[in-house]
Amino acid sequence: MITIDTGGTFTDAVIQDDTGRLTIGKALTTPKRAFEGMYGAISAAAALLELTPEHVIRRASRLIFGTTRATNAIVTRLTARTALFVTAGFPDILYIREGGKKDAHDFRSQFPEPYVPRRLTFEIAERINAEGGVEAALDEAGVVTAARELERLGVEAVGVCLLWSIVNPAHELRIAQLLAEHAPRVAVTLSHEILPIPREYRRASAAVLDASLKPVMQKFLEDMAADLGRLGFSGDLLVSTTVGGCIEVAAAACRPVHLAKSGPAMVPLAAREYAGRVTSNGDVIICDTGGTTFDVGLIRGGEVVRTRETWLGQRYTGELLALSSVDIRSVGAGGGSIAWVDDGGLLHVGPQSAGSVPGPACYPGGGILPTVTDAAVVAGYIDPHLFLGGRIILDASAARTAVATVADALSLSVEETALAILTVADETMISAIQDITVSEGVDPRESVFVAGGGAAGLNIASVARALGCKTVLLPQTASALSACGMQFSDVVAEEAASSITNSDSFDQAAIRQALARAHAALDTLRAGLKIAREAACSFEIAVDARYRAQIWELEVPLPGVALGDELNPADLVERFHKAHERTFGVDDPDGVVEFLTWKVRLRVALPRPVARPITGEKRECLLKRQNAYFPGRGLVDTPFYDGPALRLDEEVAGPAIILEPTTTIVVPPNASACLSPTGSYILKLQR
Repeated sequence: MITIDTGGTFTDAVIQDDTGRLTIGKALTTPKRAFEGMYGAISAAAALLELTPEHVIRRASRLIFGTTRATNAIVTRLTARTALFVTAGFPDILYIREGGKKDAHDFRSQFPEPYVPRRLTFEIAERINAEGGVEAALDEAGVVTAARELERLGVEAVGVCLLWSIVNPAHELRIAQLLAEHAPRVAVTLSHEILPIPREYRRASAAVLDASLKPVMQKFLEDMAADLGRLGFSGDLLVSTTVGGCIEVAAAACRPVHLAKSGPAMVPLAAREYAGRVTSNGDVIICDTGGTTFDVGLIRGGEVVRTRETWLGQRYTGELLALSSVDIRSVGAGGGSIAWVDDGGLLHVGPQSAGSVPGPACYPGGGILPTVTDAAVVAGYIDPHLFLGGRIILDASAARTAVATVADALSLSVEETALAILTVADETMISAIQDITVSEGVDPRESVFVAGGGAAGLNIASVARALGCKTVLLPQTASALSACGMQFSDVVAEEAASSITNSDSFDQAAIRQALARAHAALDTLRAGLKIAREAACSFEIAVDARYRAQIWELEVPLPGVALGDELNPADLVERFHKAHERTFGVDDPDGVVEFLTWKVRLRVALPRPVARPITGEKRECLLKRQNAYFPGRGLVDTPFYDGPALRLDEEVAGPAIILEPTTTIVVPPNASACLSPTGSYILKLQR
């Protein structure tokens, strides 16, 4: 099996052989043609196995890949020209949004333009009421007129969002039929199908995002399948999704919005697997330090935390995905994040990134601006001749020259500046972790810390020490944690149905109908999956609920509840109380609970690799000694160890540097690391 993750700087490939051993290959991402980076990563991994990439691709029974193409297309607005059909009188849904502001006292920031401009928003005369009754019939002639106007305006896709279509979708379905007749080349997404929840902005946002991606992503997926087919691939081709699973390419092409932020969604799956091998603690903090961003996720009680508050771009000013997604928070503090000094003389790191083009100053053909990676080279943490196992030779003098530009502005030495850049990056990461843990009622000191990403080993020890974490794991596969997560993923799909009821007047029949609709949609999807014919399948149920008069809902998983079971209102209320108390530290035992959206999640189990450390032939593990710069110590004579040559459970005392083929682990003073039999380095930190 091959799994691939295309990041902003590197493309990672993980090959699982017949024995379950994982082999990692990395290559620079190729933004203009993603397949070139994928092929390069497969080639790098195949070379370690002394095989050709063509042989590996032909032999692969399954290939799963994650891509940033959907996310990047939305953020940069390089999607299809998209229109929006709305109920007459409600053309400003995307303009008004839901309110919210990152800084309540910021009056300088411009209000963002909507994803679909007003000139491409069509008001359709019709009206459905909250009970599903027809207040005003659909103006079909008006729909036909609008459909004919689309071609003149060069529109390629349409999102349809009518009021209360989640209760009665007849008008949205009829609009789809009319568009198919009078504008057959236009891609269409209906809001009640993509996101059946009672919030117009969120439904409209999801509908137009999905519609705008269809022409772009369908071609991308078709080209990807064709490229692999030309190399002899004949296995199952799947793509990772934002819900934390994967799906066959044909199904993904029908709802491409689920591919947004799909790569980072795989990280918690790998973290849960690795943490579960060494501890029974179900609360896990996941950090993935890539070349462009620092991503943070959370596992609570062994379950991946999901959210509907996923923004593409800045919160409140970007685009709200609104789908059930793995809760991953991202900040600009990756290995390629650029260091700069503002007019007041303060040092900043990110959010701008050098990416893979031009890349950090130390890269071959890199840029001239200093990055976190350049700072690590200057500090002596990265050996320029052993980066990625020696496949890329870094330019230490270029890194030093770039960092010197910031050093001059700060009146510090180059080494002190490098350490300052790394420290500022640390603080950004610490703040992001606190936002998803302390703010959500999770104590980092009582959680397991799992670090991933190619740059994770540079500063994970200092970040974990600042947060008071006791157990820190850094898998040998850390540099490709997203791609590794796909190795542990299942086919996952989710359907939702709206059925609003209260705990004091519980409508059992309406809820059964809602769950039946969601289950039927998943059954249809499962029937079309080749991979599901022989695999074990299961269904999970959850509900979005809130106290009466609250604005926002909490997702309440319902383990142990099967489709067709008689629901116990008292049990559902008790589950919600516990979820509310766990999240906010308070509950209202006497409060009436409202249940709004019922969700069914299909899971098709896929085979998973066994625990197997990546170890080579036994040889001398001490490679050399050279100076490295540490806080409070200055330049210290530091040993560099060959990670694959270390014996299992052999303790490496800091200060030390451990070189893995695709990542570097910095063990600071008053810390130690050892490679466990489960394939992860365990870091022990002294306060």
